[in-house]
Amino acid sequence: MTEQSALRVSIAATVVVALFGILFGLLSGAFSIAFDGFYSLADATMTVLSLIVSELIVRSARTNALSGKLRDRFTMGFWHLEPIVLGLNGLLLMVVAIYALINAVITLLDGGNVLKFDLAILYAVVTLAVCLAMAWFGHRVNLRLKSEFLKLDVRAWIMSGCITGALLVAFILGWAVQGTRLEWLSPYVDPAVLALVCLVIIPLPLGTVRQALSDVLLITPPDLKVHVDSVAEEMVAKYGFKGYRAYAARVGRGTQVELYFILRTGLPPEPLEHWDRLRDEIGDAIGGEGPDRWLTIAFTTDPGWAE
Repeated sequence: MTEQSALRVSIAATVVVALFGILFGLLSGAFSIAFDGFYSLADATMTVLSLIVSELIVRSARTNALSGKLRDRFTMGFWHLEPIVLGLNGLLLMVVAIYALINAVITLLDGGNVLKFDLAILYAVVTLAVCLAMAWFGHRVNLRLKSEFLKLDVRAWIMSGCITGALLVAFILGWAVQGTRLEWLSPYVDPAVLALVCLVIIPLPLGTVRQALSDVLLITPPDLKVHVDSVAEEMVAKYGFKGYRAYAARVGRGTQVELYFILRTGLPPEPLEHWDRLRDEIGDAIGGEGPDRWLTIAFTTDPGWAE
């Protein structure tokens, strides 16, 4: 199964769960269930955007797979869109959760709300089963694909499952206190568990947002910098170059490396095939050859061209 196929399955399941949640939220009077459905709907929207970007990245790696206009407008590829989408996804989910937290606090201060626990429990059981199944499905597929989009999608299903599991426990407790001296607590179950869930999930996308921001700002990962420098220093020592300049970044799934080797002036001329062989040797040492690697290797006697 491809990344795109897995995302399509996830989108379909997410939309069904979202609509199911919104419907049962209205029927049972549970704001937490309605939030769960809306959260899933927001996640489905971002997954659609992820799917579009994923398809663009894959198509751009194939010759003549894009229309002339897209090819002319995005000559550097579509890698840069991946961290933008991942960051936007994380921010959106955080904003939705913060908004729900504010509403939960307001509802608690207003005395809570009464809900139908039987419908709420039915919703939680069905939705939890779907979330666990989809998380397992995405994890199994991503063991082979190693996709950041699928990794985020699996995390979203796990988060949704945790939300639903917390709701199920709360609804069972709320149902259990009916007809007892603790029944006065039941109106507070829905907003209280919603507030607790929001406090838990708000910080979860922070890692994704931080990594996406790092990619957008072209911050060089330390491990990539060390590797590129070691390869360049080895080539400088081996062929007697004066020095080098290295520039590297990771943008989503793409790795961009530019290497400029500074040569001494007055060297005897060499055929172009000689420099191509050097590029092949350096490229093999850098590794990661494929559609997601952008490697530029240049040779010059003027350091100004390398700055």
